[in-house]
Amino acid sequence: MPVSLPPALEPFLAQLRCPTCRAHLDYDRGALGCPSGHTFHIARVGYVSLLTGGRATSGDDATMARARDRFLSTGKYGMIRDTVTALADSVMAEQSSVVDVGCGTGYYLAGVLDEVPDARGLGLDTSVRALRSAARAHERAATATWDVFRPFPLADGAVDVVLDVFAPRNPSEFHRVLRPTGRLIVVRPSGGHLAELRGHVSAMITIDPAKEQRLRQALDPFFQATGTEQIEYAISLTKQDALDLVGMTPSARHLDHAGLDGLDGLPDQVTVSVLATVYRAR
Repeated sequence: MPVSLPPALEPFLAQLRCPTCRAHLDYDRGALGCPSGHTFHIARVGYVSLLTGGRATSGDDATMARARDRFLSTGKYGMIRDTVTALADSVMAEQSSVVDVGCGTGYYLAGVLDEVPDARGLGLDTSVRALRSAARAHERAATATWDVFRPFPLADGAVDVVLDVFAPRNPSEFHRVLRPTGRLIVVRPSGGHLAELRGHVSAMITIDPAKEQRLRQALDPFFQATGTEQIEYAISLTKQDALDLVGMTPSARHLDHAGLDGLDGLPDQVTVSVLATVYRAR
């Protein structure tokens, strides 16, 4: 039996475009398709497979997705989610659309949709493992496989808010898909983020001191910042929390499972330190 069109995806059909030819997409017998015959199947767990050609390899694998789910379920990144939600809520109205680029398991997108009645969300990620969770994160969150570095499968001026939380960025595409009154919200770690853990686990990726300068250079041609909030607080960690914090990041690719399990003497408290900026289109 064909998979039904997920209710959360239906409101986005008018904004979605075929990744191959940019034509409109319609639902037919368990898939989305365009008039030229390009077809994109809907998985039984609810996401649509839009990513074509060579698949990106940077998304979470199954182990990373499980670590992310476990850690985020502790609520220890709740202050980040609350800040993202408040920033989005301040620029959204009912029935607004929000796209979460690199949505992972849908944690931040679900927070925004909880706060804004009737808003609809679309999460994009390369990882089908993460999207299996994201597809269940909120009844108004649609999900699709996509690579942030490719032109987005969305019409020009299609959405009100773009979220980019700890994810790669594609400034020109952010600008193209946002409405003129839309906003981009970017969350990224500052230099002190998880410093205690980074000091203990040499395989963890360091934070480039020039990160903020590079971010400004990338976004300035397209966006102007309207405000930045710094979120900084300490969290206590169990050993499992610490392992999950390492295991849910790209740093996990530098450690095999035995290497993760063998980590000892991990800190029982770390500093969370991130910056959240709202941008308007130039």
